Amino acid sequence: MPAGKVAAADVVRLDGKTAKTLNGGDLNVSTEGGVKRNGEVNVAKIDIAASNGLIHVVDSVLLPSA
Repeated sequence: MPAGKVAAADVVRLDGKTAKTLNGGDLNVSTEGGVKRNGEVNVAKIDIAASNGLIHVVDSVLLPSA
């Protein structure tokens, strides 16, 4: 699957794995107890189409690691 474009239906297959971001980073994916990014950020809305991929609305600010 291309970096920056992971549809909600694909997340089930990513449980316990990572998704590649557009800037080359990795996001840990877990579907236990709702979809979370790195075990802490909840996904609120899914699959919003954008010109460079898909947007998933989350309930917290995501910052790249230093």
